[in-house]
Amino acid sequence: MATLILPGEWIKNWEKSGKHEFVQLCKELTEKTDHGNETKDIQAALYEVCSQVVQGNLKIDLVSAVLGEMMELRDDLPSILADVFCILDLETGALEEKNKRDYYTHLVGACLSFVPEAILKERLDPETLESLGLIKQAHQFNQKIVKIKTKLFYKQQKFNLLREENEGYAKLITELGQDLSGNITSTLVLESIKSLIGCFNLDPNRVLDIILEVYESRSEQDEFFLSLIKSYMCEPITLCHILGFKFKFYQEPNEETPKSLYHIAAALLNHKLIELEDLYVHLMPVDGTIVEEHKREISEAKQIARKLVTVVLPSEKSEDKEKEKEKEEEKNEKPPDNQKLGLLEALLRIGDWHHAQSIMDQMPSFYATSHKTIALALCQLVHLTVEPLYRRAGVPKGAKGCALQPLKNKRAPQPTESFEDLRKDTFSMLCYLGPHLSHDPILFAKIVRLGKSFMKEYQTDGRPEVKDKMEILLSCFLSIADQVLLPSLSLMECNACMSEELWGLFKLFPYQHRYRLYGQWKNETYSGHPLLVKVKAQTVERARYIMKRLTKENIKQSGRQIGKLSHSNPTILFDYMLSQIQWYDNLIVPVVDSLKYLTSLNYDVLAYCIIEALANPEKEKMKHDDTTLSLWLQSLASLCGAVFRKYPIELAGLLQYVTNQLKAGKSFDLLILKEVVQKMAGIEITDEMTSEQLEAMTGGEQLKAEGGYFGQIRNTKKSSQRLKDALLDHELALPLCLLMAQQRNGVVFLEGGEKHLKLVGHLYDQCHDTLVQFGGFLASNLSTEDYIKRVPSIDVLCNQFHTPHDAAFFLSRPMYAHQILSKYEELKKAEKGNRQQQKVTKYVAACEQVMTPVHEAVMSLHPARVWDDLRPQFYATFWSLTMYDLAVPHAAYEREVNKLKVQIKAIEENSEIPLNKKKKEKERCTALQEKLQEEEKKQMEHVQRVLHRLKLEKDSWLLTKSTKNETITKFLQLCLFPRCIFSSIDAVYCARFVELVHQQKTPNFCTLLCYDRVFSAIIYTVASCTENESHRYGRFLCCMLETVTRWHSNRAVYEKECVNYPGFLTIFRAAGFDGGNKADQLDYENFRHVVHKWHYMLTKASVHCLETGDYTHIRNILIVLTKILPCYPKVLNLGQALECRVHKICLEEKDKRPDLYALAMGYSGRLKSQKVHMVPENEFHHKDQPARSATPASQQNGPGSTGKPAANTSKTEEGGFEDGDRVKDKSQGTTKPVNKANSTTAKVTTSNGNGALNSTKAVKDDKEKSGKEKKEKKEKTPGSTPETKAENRREKQRDERAGKEERLLREGKEKTPKADREKVKLDEKSGKDDKAKAGNGEPVEPARDAVKESKNKEKGDRNAATATLKSPNPRSDSAESERDHKRRKLDSHSSPSHSSSVKPQFLKVRDQGRSLLLDRPLPPSSSSSTDFLLLSDNLLPPPTPSQLICHLHSSLQDSSNELKDPATKQHINFNSVARSKSREREVEKKDTESVQGRSKEKKEEKERKERKRDHGVNDREASQESKRRKDENGTNSSKNSQSASPSCDSPLTPEKEKTKRSKSSSKEKAESVKAERTSSGGKKESRHEKSEKKEKRDSAGGKEEKKHHKSSDKHR
Repeated sequence: MATLILPGEWIKNWEKSGKHEFVQLCKELTEKTDHGNETKDIQAALYEVCSQVVQGNLKIDLVSAVLGEMMELRDDLPSILADVFCILDLETGALEEKNKRDYYTHLVGACLSFVPEAILKERLDPETLESLGLIKQAHQFNQKIVKIKTKLFYKQQKFNLLREENEGYAKLITELGQDLSGNITSTLVLESIKSLIGCFNLDPNRVLDIILEVYESRSEQDEFFLSLIKSYMCEPITLCHILGFKFKFYQEPNEETPKSLYHIAAALLNHKLIELEDLYVHLMPVDGTIVEEHKREISEAKQIARKLVTVVLPSEKSEDKEKEKEKEEEKNEKPPDNQKLGLLEALLRIGDWHHAQSIMDQMPSFYATSHKTIALALCQLVHLTVEPLYRRAGVPKGAKGCALQPLKNKRAPQPTESFEDLRKDTFSMLCYLGPHLSHDPILFAKIVRLGKSFMKEYQTDGRPEVKDKMEILLSCFLSIADQVLLPSLSLMECNACMSEELWGLFKLFPYQHRYRLYGQWKNETYSGHPLLVKVKAQTVERARYIMKRLTKENIKQSGRQIGKLSHSNPTILFDYMLSQIQWYDNLIVPVVDSLKYLTSLNYDVLAYCIIEALANPEKEKMKHDDTTLSLWLQSLASLCGAVFRKYPIELAGLLQYVTNQLKAGKSFDLLILKEVVQKMAGIEITDEMTSEQLEAMTGGEQLKAEGGYFGQIRNTKKSSQRLKDALLDHELALPLCLLMAQQRNGVVFLEGGEKHLKLVGHLYDQCHDTLVQFGGFLASNLSTEDYIKRVPSIDVLCNQFHTPHDAAFFLSRPMYAHQILSKYEELKKAEKGNRQQQKVTKYVAACEQVMTPVHEAVMSLHPARVWDDLRPQFYATFWSLTMYDLAVPHAAYEREVNKLKVQIKAIEENSEIPLNKKKKEKERCTALQEKLQEEEKKQMEHVQRVLHRLKLEKDSWLLTKSTKNETITKFLQLCLFPRCIFSSIDAVYCARFVELVHQQKTPNFCTLLCYDRVFSAIIYTVASCTENESHRYGRFLCCMLETVTRWHSNRAVYEKECVNYPGFLTIFRAAGFDGGNKADQLDYENFRHVVHKWHYMLTKASVHCLETGDYTHIRNILIVLTKILPCYPKVLNLGQALECRVHKICLEEKDKRPDLYALAMGYSGRLKSQKVHMVPENEFHHKDQPARSATPASQQNGPGSTGKPAANTSKTEEGGFEDGDRVKDKSQGTTKPVNKANSTTAKVTTSNGNGALNSTKAVKDDKEKSGKEKKEKKEKTPGSTPETKAENRREKQRDERAGKEERLLREGKEKTPKADREKVKLDEKSGKDDKAKAGNGEPVEPARDAVKESKNKEKGDRNAATATLKSPNPRSDSAESERDHKRRKLDSHSSPSHSSSVKPQFLKVRDQGRSLLLDRPLPPSSSSSTDFLLLSDNLLPPPTPSQLICHLHSSLQDSSNELKDPATKQHINFNSVARSKSREREVEKKDTESVQGRSKEKKEEKERKERKRDHGVNDREASQESKRRKDENGTNSSKNSQSASPSCDSPLTPEKEKTKRSKSSSKEKAESVKAERTSSGGKKESRHEKSEKKEKRDSAGGKEEKKHHKSSDKHR
């Protein structure tokens, strides 16, 4: 017992003050009401005083008197004191000190007067009672106690049972069953019951049982019976036993516990008349059985799911279904009688949530609520709890609702008045309910509406003091959505209304929260609940059934089935559908069309499922070959575009996913963005555009939409607006652009390390195309303010964000256009003036204001030295303009307008269309037509303003502080090349811009240099392109070639657009000189030679790429060649060379690389179809001499001739006028590329008819015709000019040479060996049809063989790098024989496809004190000191053979052997200003060696000639017959056969070899004399090249010496 320590002073001064203090303390303790604790305190005080007496500290009489006074304070104080004596009795009885026991005995004896004896007899020990005299003997007292206890506890008392004494029980039942509506209370009834028990000797427990029975039958009288039981009941355990006995009675088989019994048990629990722990043990089944049952249900559900997934035979399947039906029927017929669940339901019905929660905690999760009755009871309780809050905040406008009656139970959960109250009980009740909220859709809707109301309050209430509470509530609602709402929706069958109601809540969440909920729903929720496991399996089975039958024909029916299935379980359905689409992409269209019956929530779930499928880490995004993207990714991307365009699905999640992937350096998923933008905005990105589409793309937005895309894109306004809103709302527009721009290089340098080159190129193209597409979407859809606000300035983009310059200007370009337009509108409003000139002036002023900061900003993009040549103004102008600014596509506008007119006419003629629809369609077409016309007019005005602005700016564009060549280099490097591969429209823009700069007569811009640099070095550019860049680069080259071809094809056009333009100046004077001097302009014919050179360079580069064997080289060049096919090849032999190489590619790649094979076959077919448009080389650039000098046109060669002046082209007979094939092989076979001038003789052969003559008559005919021509020329040519005098000398020389050729022909038949006669005879065939062209160039006999021979000869003339002047002189028989001999010797040389890089023939000139190299001879009006330049030496690498040769082929060995042969040596005379002495010494040394070698072989050749003379005739006839057959079959000579098929060698007999050697020996003798007079530039050159250069020297001043050597050489 707790002791109350009394102060020692009280004990010492007991009589004075201690007694009084003690009494006062006891009075305070008795007056205090502390729920039973005051009794303990009084017991402690009394015990303390009595123990002081026992210890002898206080006198007994003093204490007994005080105790006697205190008995009046409380009625139960004697009993309390007796308890204290009982404790002291036990303590003193155990002590050995006898005096203390005596003190205790005397104290009790003194208190007998106020403590009743009966109480003491109950409490004290018998021995103590005996010592006090209260009993006589303790022993007898103990025996009496035993007897009484036995009688009370062990002897059965015989009560009257109901069947024996029913009167008392009958009265009891009557008393309990009476009408209680009056003034009858439980107290009155209780008194009557006591009287009946006493009167009829009734069993009290039986009476209690009868009370419970009556209460059970009258359960509505809760208040009366509960108060009665509370008054009647002695102990709660007795009541629990009686209830437990009742419950046990119903635990027998086939017994059902009545609900009334559950009700009274619940009521007793609720009023705490019994304890749940006491009653719970009497209920069945035990908890272990419940857990096992739950596990069994889960396993059965999973087994069912497994059966639905696995394939089962039909017989087994039917048997299983029958068994399952039987089991389900058994369960439905006999629900389990679970008394714990029954009690739980009763507790929930009366609102006793806490006891119900305790019972549910004893069971597995959601086991209790899986029973519908319990779920409904709990739902009803939740209804009552949330009713007030729902009425205040959740009821929609206009809805009345149904009022609920509140519970009478005051202990039930309190109704909620605010969202904070929901945290007390409502949220926990919902969590216990879980997925089984599906049983009460109304409550589902109430909770969702409360959530919507809370979210609106959450979004509007920004008070910081309630922020934490709101965050907690938000997390609670998210948990409810995850654990209750979504699982419940899965168990609702096809409830679209609930789905839409739930979307009303979910759309207020950020997509991150929503997607997290969907992920939990899809991946975790279905695994925890048996019912959900079954539902998932059934959904998959049903989805499989629908997808198997989905076709384009039954979209509507299947769509409805999909819609019904998706309302409840969208995640499972979409997961299966997406898996099917990834395998079968032909399902995309029907699936997309069938999704029209989905709810908004389902569309959002679909977006999540698509993103999850895209982000699946278990799937590889590349095929096994690691070269292409996987089909499943392509299918999903295509599905994304179609679905997001057609249905209103939020895009933020998908866009953020792509952004995150780009941040992680992964560019695979850009395919998704590309598809989405293409489908939603109607912006296509393809390099396969037709020219008409490309033309339409240069117009306004309306023209683009109508004619710029493959598919007619309509109704994209809403979808593009949704895409724009998603980008702006989540601030993803600029980040996506910057990430894509940076990722282009990341693909190559970060991603591309281990990836296949083909895949890297594909990813790069995908990244670039998506950037272009996305940027185009932003430019056309964002408002001016939005765009300018989001796109930073160009220097920030490049320097801070490290955006590549082309991408940065691409993003900034629309901003500049917007700013200029808005500034222009401001200026127009400020000053009202409608005159066109005023408008243009204002536009120029607006441009200056907007672009001036840009000019300053671009200065930081490149080093300062760049701006020495290019002005920032020019740089910014180039990058800021588009094709829309440069030209109006009138044809495209007209084409689309005509289409609309046709549509209108068709609508009018169609009688099946209803009138109202016909009217609508006509109005639509008419409005569209007007829009197009208005747009065209607007663009025309804009282009005029832009062109005027450029005209004003052009003079300050180029500074040329270094050289024009350097200027062009910077322009190409910084402007042209980066932009021409950016997009197809940019490719066209670049070509048109170059043309525009030329047309504007821009100072210091050399058009020729620009074009030459573009066409002459495409190998490296092509090799470094991706596949799509190759398309664009090819389109750029095609546009450039279109311009060149237009100038080339018509003299009038050339003179109009090129003559007197500074871009065609062929001399570079001081910077700023605007040209215009006709003597410095490139004439028409020489321009045609230059074009031929460009064509040849393209051929050489193409063949090089085709022969590398590298995948990228071959693919890219085939793409480029396909793109430029309309303009190239135009020359027949170049086309044949390409055809040969492409055919070889087809054979090699057929089984190796199918994609290359397909490209090559496609190009080969198109190339063959273009052959009809190809012309021989002589027709391509052998035209009349341009009338730029004093020499009249009549002095030019006839049509088809070279058209070059004759002043520098006087030929020596021994020069060997080789045909085109010979020249081509020579250029391939040597390491010294041959200048265009060196192929002059080949062209003259074809054009002038100077082939090998069949007889003296042929020579005479040539002589007569040429004589007539000379006379005509002399009549028309003034004799006063130096050019005319030089021409007269050349005519005289040709007359003398013609006579010598005639004599030589007669002598040759007698003196030449048989091999030589054979050669002459062969050449007669080749020259038979050419001889008619000597005078006017018109063929006398246009036979088929002659045309073929002419084309075969043309095929070889592709070696020269630049165009040179050609000689119109007739050719001798010996020269023709020598040419044919050389052609036979070079039998294994390849076509231009095997050609190495060509070294031009360069002439040094002065340019402001600097020496430049020319690559063609001087025109007739130019003296040796005239500054004349066609192309800069810097257009190609420095003109050394090692730098110019790209690669060598099998012909390299042959050419090397030929170089060693002295017969192949010819010499050249440079008409140059500065000649290197070291080069002269080197050439003289080489010439000496060649002379010695030739003299040695000369003797051997004579001997061979004599031996073979007798056999020469037969050999010559055989050779002539062979050549005739080849000509008839359209083939070339043995050399031309090599050109057509590089792997084919001409078969040579040993006799022909000997003939070659003998002929070479005869030629060596003639050249041994020439070797002493020639001077060379120090390079090894072919015999033909040196002959050309010797002619130039002779024509300038050494004619007599030349004639002497010619004559001697012929006779030898």
